Amino acid sequence: MRKDRSFNQMREISFEKNVNIHADGSCLVKFGNTHVLCLATIDDKVPRWLKNTGKGWVTAEYGMLPRSTNTRMDREAAKGKQSGRTQEIQRLIGRSLRSIVDLSNLGERQIKIDCDVIQADGGTRTAAISGGFVSLYIAIEKLKNNYNIQKPIIKNYIGAVSAGIIDQKAMLDLNYEEDSKAQVDANFVICDTGEISEIQVTGEEYFFSNNEFSEIFELAKKGIKEIIEIQKKALD
Repeated sequence: MRKDRSFNQMREISFEKNVNIHADGSCLVKFGNTHVLCLATIDDKVPRWLKNTGKGWVTAEYGMLPRSTNTRMDREAAKGKQSGRTQEIQRLIGRSLRSIVDLSNLGERQIKIDCDVIQADGGTRTAAISGGFVSLYIAIEKLKNNYNIQKPIIKNYIGAVSAGIIDQKAMLDLNYEEDSKAQVDANFVICDTGEISEIQVTGEEYFFSNNEFSEIFELAKKGIKEIIEIQKKALD
């Protein structure tokens, strides 16, 4: 059993916006001891396959700083390539944020979201999605104001959270210690209408039942509802 919170309780969450004077949108998101800096950049160039289509694009890059964990890791740039984990996470962030953007109303522009993990204690990808949305929202509001765009570009709010099963008990928003011993580890990306962008669920040498999945799914929906409420307050 948890010592600091109940099984269905989130860690303390905060979204501090406008933390970078150069980015088009910025947010420092904290899920407990997991801290991620999210920066949005608007580029007037789109990928080649989108030229002359009238549509824009949203993409993401993700990385962990060398001392974001308890031992120093080498920068991936020094190794000359990204790990498979890094590539998988940044694709997830990009897919999640594109799902709530009207790319036609965005026009032929690309928005890049850089997510750098300053301090890691589990749930870095879900924190990056949730904070990445805040930085994206700020950047798009700036774009609409600068170019007097009246069409809606952001379709929905979106948040992400982890959940899992530890010792046959469903738990919400896992920290690193919990995640490392979870029998089932899941990440949920859900928007404010309750519609699902993505679900990732893995049994770690453990089969899980439909009832167990339903338990963690209900916890995730509760957690994301709380996340979106905090996003809205931060952006108000």
